[in-house]
Amino acid sequence: MGQNGQSPEQDLNQLLKVRHDKLKDLQDNGKDPFQITKYEVTNHSQEIKDHYDSLEGQTVSIAGRMMFKRVMGKASFCNVQDLEGNIQAYVARDNIGEDSYKDFKKYDVGDILGIKGEVFTTKTGEISIHAQEVTLLSKSLQILPEKYHGLTDTDARYRQRYVDLIMNAEVKDTFIKRSKVLSSIRRFLDAQGFMEVETPMLVSNAGGAAARPFETHFNALNEDLKLRISLELYLKRLIVGGMERVYEIGRVFRNEGLDTRHNPEFTLMELYQAYTDYHGMMDLTENLYRYVAKEVTGSEILTYGEHEMDLSKPFERITMVNAVKKYANVDFDQIKDTEEAKKLAKEHHIEYEARHKKGDILNLFFEEYVEEHLIQPTFVMDHPIEISPLTKKKPENPDYVERFEFFMNGWEMANAYSELNDPIDQRARFEAQEALLAAGDEEANHTDEDFLNALNIGMPPTGGIGYGIDRMVMMMTNSPAIRDVLLFPTMKSLEK
Repeated sequence: MGQNGQSPEQDLNQLLKVRHDKLKDLQDNGKDPFQITKYEVTNHSQEIKDHYDSLEGQTVSIAGRMMFKRVMGKASFCNVQDLEGNIQAYVARDNIGEDSYKDFKKYDVGDILGIKGEVFTTKTGEISIHAQEVTLLSKSLQILPEKYHGLTDTDARYRQRYVDLIMNAEVKDTFIKRSKVLSSIRRFLDAQGFMEVETPMLVSNAGGAAARPFETHFNALNEDLKLRISLELYLKRLIVGGMERVYEIGRVFRNEGLDTRHNPEFTLMELYQAYTDYHGMMDLTENLYRYVAKEVTGSEILTYGEHEMDLSKPFERITMVNAVKKYANVDFDQIKDTEEAKKLAKEHHIEYEARHKKGDILNLFFEEYVEEHLIQPTFVMDHPIEISPLTKKKPENPDYVERFEFFMNGWEMANAYSELNDPIDQRARFEAQEALLAAGDEEANHTDEDFLNALNIGMPPTGGIGYGIDRMVMMMTNSPAIRDVLLFPTMKSLEK
């Protein structure tokens, strides 16, 4: 029970009522904070601390949320938190005036204040602001948690990210870094002559990846549409149109499960470069990751959990067949056909489906035996054709394609191709996908006639790649789950 034998809920209601009463009192006295439309901020907290030598004795104005208040008779201390951090303010009755001081004593933790005053250092050596004016800019009518417990309140943290950002400085830092990841990617690609473009999210044919789409209805045209699962097919149309280097950073949507690395809407970056191949994409990826890591973390060595990943060295390059040979001790070059591959899978207790062919089973071996070992940056190259419907075959071995997946920390971080530009081969691959669709594979692609028409117009040899931006941010911020790097992750609705 709470105070006076009341339940915690009654206590909370009483505290909230007090805040509402304080607001009404302010409004009745012509001091409604919600009538204030702007406040002139001259400096932020960290900037004042960093430039104390030049700002000492100067008058500054800061604004932010009051996170702490200690009233001591005629003088008080409070702590204000802004974008950069927090700073202490010394608020004395004789400096701000009796009425103002009376009002200040009634302000609550969580209220948003503007404080104007001189920069000085207290006797204890803390850089502070000696207030001349205190302005209430917004009244907080809800109570902030005493302490936000990371583990016990993860659900609440994700649902009420605004509270999480207020209470946890490291959370705010993660999202500042996320923003830096995006801006540094753009700087890097712009310097390489890439052009950022935007393509449709609502599409009649969701292709370019193996995933189940979300479906919706467009009333004006009375047509069913899908949310895109990939950026690929429109970006390639632009390569056909002569835009030689294009990229898009955008949300894509996949109607699939939730876990620590998957959210149904996530940020994907795809880029396409004419007149290069998957080797060109490897070089670009290596340089891009190094650049972003240096810009965002200050180092080319990333720490994630218990692992250190060294981006300063050349990234390892290994074929999928050789990777399986290395970690599973099975040589798929020696496997004659699908029948033999399935027999091998049974011996190794690897589950497969009736429709799976030799290439699918190679991939299952790779997932089972290899992925967890790929901690350092590694390009796994030359995938089987069965799992790569949009990729150019290797001229010397048409069972395999010019594709790589980029791995770090045992995760796939990017997927790249020498893009298929043969419209006849592409049509045959789409037909194979349609057959899978008819057999019940909800992730298979429909034939995209307009895309085939674009290929018929003629697409130059092209290298293309897709990067999972959320995983990249997880890596750059040492965040354990994808929800930690999404400001507003998808959550199950709370029961009403």
